Amino acid sequence: MLGRKKKVVSIQDRRRIVLLACGVFVMFSILIVQFFRIQVVQGQRWSDVAMGQHFFTVSVPFERGSFFSNISVKKAHFEAPQKLVFDIQKFHLNVDSVAIPEEYRCEVAGELVRLLESGPMQDSLSHNKDAYILEMSRKSRCRRLKSWLDAEMRDAILAWWRPYASERKLPRNGLFFVSDHQRSYPFGSMLGQVLHTIRRHRTADTHQAVPTGGLELRFNDVLTGSLGETRLMRSPRHSMGTGEILVAPQHGADIYLTVNHILQSITEEELAAGVSNANAKAGWAVMMDPRTGEILAMAEYPFFDPAHYERYFNDPELLKYTRTRSITDAQEPGSVMKPITLAVALAASRELEMRGEAPLFDPMEQIPTANGTFPGRRPLRDVTTHKYLNMYQALQKSSNIYVARLMERVIDRLGRDWYRAFLHEIFGFGQKSGIELPGESSGVLPTPGKVHGNGKLEWSIPTPFSLAIGHNIQVTAMQMLRAYAMIANGGRLVQPTLVRQVVGHDGQILLDNTDPARIAAFRQNLDPSVTEEVVKALKYVTKRGGSGRRANVSGYTEGGKSGTARKIIDGAYTDKKHLATFVGFLPVLNPEFVLLVAIDEPEAKWMPGVGNSAHGGVCAAPVFRSIAKRSLEYLGVAPDDPYGYPIGDPRYDPERAGMMQVYSNMREVTNEIKSLVEGSQH
Repeated sequence: MLGRKKKVVSIQDRRRIVLLACGVFVMFSILIVQFFRIQVVQGQRWSDVAMGQHFFTVSVPFERGSFFSNISVKKAHFEAPQKLVFDIQKFHLNVDSVAIPEEYRCEVAGELVRLLESGPMQDSLSHNKDAYILEMSRKSRCRRLKSWLDAEMRDAILAWWRPYASERKLPRNGLFFVSDHQRSYPFGSMLGQVLHTIRRHRTADTHQAVPTGGLELRFNDVLTGSLGETRLMRSPRHSMGTGEILVAPQHGADIYLTVNHILQSITEEELAAGVSNANAKAGWAVMMDPRTGEILAMAEYPFFDPAHYERYFNDPELLKYTRTRSITDAQEPGSVMKPITLAVALAASRELEMRGEAPLFDPMEQIPTANGTFPGRRPLRDVTTHKYLNMYQALQKSSNIYVARLMERVIDRLGRDWYRAFLHEIFGFGQKSGIELPGESSGVLPTPGKVHGNGKLEWSIPTPFSLAIGHNIQVTAMQMLRAYAMIANGGRLVQPTLVRQVVGHDGQILLDNTDPARIAAFRQNLDPSVTEEVVKALKYVTKRGGSGRRANVSGYTEGGKSGTARKIIDGAYTDKKHLATFVGFLPVLNPEFVLLVAIDEPEAKWMPGVGNSAHGGVCAAPVFRSIAKRSLEYLGVAPDDPYGYPIGDPRYDPERAGMMQVYSNMREVTNEIKSLVEGSQH
């Protein structure tokens, strides 16, 4: 049997095998190197590319900070924190146009119209069927169809869409929702001009809110948080409502206001009624704690509803009602300036005595008031002519001539520069109060030697007499309220504030205006002996025979002053348009608040037994009384004059009523001085 022949591999074949093996080795080496380069060296780069193809990130909105009411005003009374403004969750309906074929778009659009246009939470911009079809036809993976839907509407749309998409094999994220937050106002227009709002549409690049004004604008930086990020998978079956949170959103800080929602509600209700009763154009009222400067209520009428801000900003007639006129509008104050003039004269008299000189005047001194002639101006007149008046009588009767005579003495003894500096440095006229609202006016306080825009000197010979009665000076309601607070608290110039605390989302206190050190820093600008005399005089104004008697709150002692200022139209005073004001505080010895009420352009008509309906003592004083009475009842302040009620009221007791003894003493002194004056003339 022949054996098999052994196959001999030629050298050439061996070379081929070696070359092939080397080639395979080189190829695998190259693959390994390339694999190493892709997986290791460039691993992060290609991982990012893959992630970008399979996943995408969306921004997670933050909650803007909330505004809280001041619940500390009722001592020893627990009340849960009350939000005035806060963010609520809303949803934007979007469509992935690529995911919805053309043959389904008409049907989808029709169903959306049925659901959205009849829904309770639809926004003001209505879409028709053609508009939805047009949006679905655009080559975009994300087109917004409807904004600011609530959870109920979102659920209704999803309840229809999910089975619809499943039956037709459509991607369920063809329609999807993006979460967002919208401002909510549980009290409607309450405190609208102070709070304001943010625009519906945020900035495209940073997704930041755009405030329209008020505290929203002033504290925008702390109210604003930072966006979060969520990673979602690109999948036709993937739900847009789930995903991995990469960065949690940081919510904005909360602001705890000094304003109490009950006091604000009382003030707004009574102010609206007062403006209506006076047939006036508008009105504003501000309530302040005279010890701390905290604003307890700040009302403007007509109201501004932040939830419907577009209606106001798109109408020139309504736009003016978005301003906080108690700080933006500076006007002549009229007779509410007279207590300030008395304080100036008393302080001047005290300074002269400290210099060792004769005092300027005595509050009980009977000063001649029959002659209203003063240098450089037309004669002044009083509503009722009196031969002589002392300080208390003069303020009660709102005598122009008396306060002008006092100022004549001040200028003669101390000069115009002293007077002007006193108004500016001590009372703060001509400078902003510093309250946390944009657009505050500093007012106008004439300066000696300065030329007005009309080419005339701001300060002339008759200027002091005009200033004494509240003319030739423009002040805001906040400036005047601050001045009265200084009289009420014993001479300390307070810093008005609307904010008690700003608290971060983590609980950290970013701003604390409740710190006792803040109150301790208030300057003692007036000697308590000065304010005591002014307060004593102010008590007569609201009682029987006073120009502000309609502001009297039965059962309480109050001090206050009415004012009526003619408006300046085209550079000249008009007798047809007025600003009627009343400012006061109560209880007198320990005031809970100081309150200013202004009625803008009340109807001017003569009312028998009452007087001119446009006067502050007629139209503004009753509003003051109503607000004060209801506020004291809410705060639980016990009457400090429990027998001081009108004649006929069973609680009235003439022997024990607070003012009756004062009246009796004053009448005796007045009659004695008057007899001495008349005797000396004979």
